Amino acid sequence: MEPLEPNMLAPDFTLPDQDGVGHSLSQYLGQWVLLYFYPKDDTPGCTKEACSIRDAFPHFKSLNIQVIGVSVDSVESHKKFAEKYDLPFTLLSDAHKRVVALYGVWGEKHFMGREHEGVIRSSFLIDPTGTIEKIYIDVKPEKHAEEVLRDLKRLEE
Repeated sequence: MEPLEPNMLAPDFTLPDQDGVGHSLSQYLGQWVLLYFYPKDDTPGCTKEACSIRDAFPHFKSLNIQVIGVSVDSVESHKKFAEKYDLPFTLLSDAHKRVVALYGVWGEKHFMGREHEGVIRSSFLIDPTGTIEKIYIDVKPEKHAEEVLRDLKRLEE
């Protein structure tokens, strides 16, 4: 499969959210979408990233940007994570690893001198036509929300 690049249509998918409700990417056509992939609920980096997005969420909302987080954790894990940190955005469960593979964010990772497979922290900024505007690889959890907001303001000029 070809890697995704800016100016390509974002592949559509349907996954359950933290309440078990199905969401399709195509249902957000007409709006900007930040589709962010993260390794694991309630781990230090993922919590920092989710909380920085939560703290910046009023800015995302004022710009009409839908924020969608995706990991391979279960619906139940997402529900606990969202409730624990009062996350106001959608978390989708890709337990079968289909969407992480489709988006090319499942791969070899290195942590503490060991190799393993997992979700590579990445995000896709998708425009209202469903086209990938920007891809963020190797995201810095604490800075990602402000980076996306800055880029979106630049794109809207």
